[in-house]
Amino acid sequence: MKNRIQVGLLLAVALAVPAFAQTSSTTDQPAAPSTTAADQSTASSTGASGKPALQPDTHEGFWGKMNPFARKKYVQRQTAPIRDRVNELDELTSANGKAIKDTDSRAQEGIRLASAKATEADQHAIDAGNKAQMAQQTATQATTRLTTVEQVVGNIDQYKAATQTEIRFRTGQTMLSTNAKQALDDLATPLKDQRGYIVEVQGFSSGHGTTAIATSQKMADAVVRYLVLNHDIPVYRIYVVGMGNAPVQSADQADAKTKHMSGGRVEVSLLKNDLEQLASTSNTTTTPAPATEQK
Repeated sequence: MKNRIQVGLLLAVALAVPAFAQTSSTTDQPAAPSTTAADQSTASSTGASGKPALQPDTHEGFWGKMNPFARKKYVQRQTAPIRDRVNELDELTSANGKAIKDTDSRAQEGIRLASAKATEADQHAIDAGNKAQMAQQTATQATTRLTTVEQVVGNIDQYKAATQTEIRFRTGQTMLSTNAKQALDDLATPLKDQRGYIVEVQGFSSGHGTTAIATSQKMADAVVRYLVLNHDIPVYRIYVVGMGNAPVQSADQADAKTKHMSGGRVEVSLLKNDLEQLASTSNTTTTPAPATEQK
């Protein structure tokens, strides 16, 4: 009986000692030991989460650094602050990653917009260059046109001989022959829809005095009538005069004398100024096509 009591006491002491050691360790934790200046600096420092860094438990308790009888709640109580800090760091890392991703997305979008604006600016510059080139070409054409017009206006009354035809008549005849009509057709056909020309008709007749003048006028009128009726040449473009038996300059320039022609004849001269040249220049001038805008 006495032995049983002794064994019970020993078991009770063995079970009470760990509980007493753990209780002593728990109750002793709030009492902070004296710290040095380095320990105070470490305690005042903060971590990445903005909270003070965890301080190691310097109280060793009854069992020293290792408690073989530590319970589950004791271990959880010791590791809970570490677990909380780890969770905070995970959240902070996730937030930083999201912020970095958002910043990168905004930067890429800004780069894309800047590139699009630069491309659009380049296109506007190209369009402006094309328009400037077109304006320069138009100005050059206008200057050339103005110079041509000034020359034409300055020489509007300066007619130059282009073509001359001679129509022969027999003595006392005032009617046009077949050959005469063919010669007038060759002269008048190219004049259709032309401008800047006049037709000079001079009649010459053998004889003397007013009789010769009247005969030459009739021959010249016959030529004018044929040109007006058959080729629609306006009358205001025809200048007619009966020269009668006026002397004719010899074709041989060395012979200074003049001679009188026998029979009758009509000289038809086509005279032109630069107005037709101006019209042809206007027709050949081309306007450049507008540039197509690229998008």
